[in-house]
Amino acid sequence: QVQLVESGGGLVQAGGSLTLSCAASGRTLSYGYMGWFRQAPGKKREFVAAISRSGGNTLYLDSVKGRFAISRDGARNTVYLQMNRLTSEDTAAYYCAVGFFLTAAAVREADRYSGWGQGTQVTVSS
Repeated sequence: QVQLVESGGGLVQAGGSLTLSCAASGRTLSYGYMGWFRQAPGKKREFVAAISRSGGNTLYLDSVKGRFAISRDGARNTVYLQMNRLTSEDTAAYYCAVGFFLTAAAVREADRYSGWGQGTQVTVSS
């Protein structure tokens, strides 16, 4: 079991930046990928970004490429999502997730992840 705790959400003006953090504890040595998803009211949960355990592979939703950056600190078992040039379209609850047997082809699929954090709200005002 891996426990995930997100932090860093909040209210920000359009064009601003936020950094989300996801601290993992428990069985952290064997995961394949950690990902960030988001869900806006009335919408499906959407893949945002993922990073492999080695940090050598990262993937992004097309609409956040060039604006968001996912990174990890192995020593702290923490994954970050740096979000820049935020727009109202980025408003959502953001969730951290962990997947153990994921391949790069499957990291965009929420049902392939086996552990989730409680979520942190990001609200971008225009």
